[in-house]
Amino acid sequence: MPVSKKRKKDVGYQAPPTMGEHKIARLGSARWLAPVMVACFVIGLLYIVVFYIAGQQVPVMKDLANIVNVGIGFGFIIVGFFLSTKWQ
Repeated sequence: MPVSKKRKKDVGYQAPPTMGEHKIARLGSARWLAPVMVACFVIGLLYIVVFYIAGQQVPVMKDLANIVNVGIGFGFIIVGFFLSTKWQ
């Protein structure tokens, strides 16, 4: 009867060869992101509040249509929400 070939013993886990230094992923977001995000929320909210309270006395707001003024306020708020998706 023929003798079967013996298998080589498994030496265990071996780390893959290194190809140089690896860059470490930076966790978190940029330092400017949270203040800009909060500022956009506040500016948008204040713009809408000022428009509804004193819109006819402010020269720039008086010249624009109502929907444009509300759109500007909501535009700042939308930018704030967009930045909040990038915040970690």
